[in-house]
Amino acid sequence: GETIQCQLCFRRCTISEGERGYCGVRENREGTLYTLVYGRPCSITEGSPIEKLPLYHVLPGSARLNLATAGCNFKCSFCHNWQIAARTPEEVISFDLSPEEVVERAIENNLQFIAFTYTEPTVFYEYMYDVSKLAKEKGLRTLLNTNGAMNPEPLRQLLKYIDAGNVDLKAFTAEFYQVTSFSE
Repeated sequence: GETIQCQLCFRRCTISEGERGYCGVRENREGTLYTLVYGRPCSITEGSPIEKLPLYHVLPGSARLNLATAGCNFKCSFCHNWQIAARTPEEVISFDLSPEEVVERAIENNLQFIAFTYTEPTVFYEYMYDVSKLAKEKGLRTLLNTNGAMNPEPLRQLLKYIDAGNVDLKAFTAEFYQVTSFSE
């Protein structure tokens, strides 16, 4: 029918016509799942040292271009990026930046990495994938800073183009993840 299921994260949202998934950035339009954040980062920073992620053992002294879009598949009460992570695309100021422009910007500014961070990159998967693939072709490295909740198949496809990763531990109890996983 007109209901579809997103396959990117553990939630596997079942989304009715005209509705969005839990992350707020993936929408069902006439039976097709659309991303509302492709090429629309709301956070772009340049020059951060790789050690701040913390990835002090991956090319120490390297600088990175950081990208994030609105949305997340978690709703952590302690999120320090809640202004963008807990918002829909309409609620944040975003910029038009194609994958080609991202890569060119990194090259022009002599940045060694493009990092997908600040919000959960799973929600902007297609954009991250295209940027990563192009970055690899141009000799740049890519970095995934994630909550670790992406499903295995999309992750396998993405990892072909990712050079480093950091999985943020959100809590030390299974109960936290149970509550976060099923909260609305």
